[in-house]
Amino acid sequence: MIFVYLQSNILYMRTIQFRVPDDIDLKDYDFSMIIASKLYEDGKLSSGQAAEIAGLSKRTFIELLGRYGVSVFSQSVSDLHSDIANA
Repeated sequence: MIFVYLQSNILYMRTIQFRVPDDIDLKDYDFSMIIASKLYEDGKLSSGQAAEIAGLSKRTFIELLGRYGVSVFSQSVSDLHSDIANA
């Protein structure tokens, strides 16, 4: 069984539990990273929040995004300007 921790801010957290067939050849870490990177890509989480779900530092999370098919750069110009302003 895999536990994924979703945190919308530092004070609140919920746990989501799901079952995965044994024949899927991925480690628990990969599932956490896949979910965190997808939520980051969709703009649901910041890179810091996604890194926390994956159990990584923000820097390491950003460095690993490419392995999961996610660009660290936003798709929209307004998001990019926002990212720069908040950096």
